[in-house]
Amino acid sequence: MKTSDCDILIVPGYQDSEADHWQSRWERQLSTARKVKQESWDSPNRDAWVAKIVEDVAAAELPVVLVGHSLGVLAIAHAAPQLAPDKVSGAFLVGLPDVERPDFMPAIDRAFAPIPRDPLPFPSVLVASRTDPHCDYDKAEDIAYAWGSAIVDAGDAGHINSDSGHGPWPEGLMRFAGFLKKL
Repeated sequence: MKTSDCDILIVPGYQDSEADHWQSRWERQLSTARKVKQESWDSPNRDAWVAKIVEDVAAAELPVVLVGHSLGVLAIAHAAPQLAPDKVSGAFLVGLPDVERPDFMPAIDRAFAPIPRDPLPFPSVLVASRTDPHCDYDKAEDIAYAWGSAIVDAGDAGHINSDSGHGPWPEGLMRFAGFLKKL
């Protein structure tokens, strides 16, 4: 699949993806990419975030490829059972947050936990870092296996965002292109 053959829906996490974030860059670079715009980026509500993803997928004219980061990954996982199986071709997921940790950010709606463990109904890849402050690699690997996702070890990459030096993230774009090619 080429980018021109699909609607790329970018699903940011808590507080959105700032202009330098790789997701925002991809949105500007890829002609069929657009962001799923949540009502509140600072007070995420699981039901509202899921409903917006479901709405945007339903409105898409081409097959959809979801690109989630952080809390957006979990919103996609929670939305998956409600998405029309013939609409979503795949999901590229990056930086899973472990919302099951008792000390996880208090601003995050506790309804995002527990993390869904049912297999995702579409092909997916989960990119995880060995030094992500929001999720241990072993937990991300366990969730990837439960979802049926291919796991990609990003090494020492932090949360794979602008703060960890992943603004442009050309390796991620190459990995995404490889994922699209297999769809």
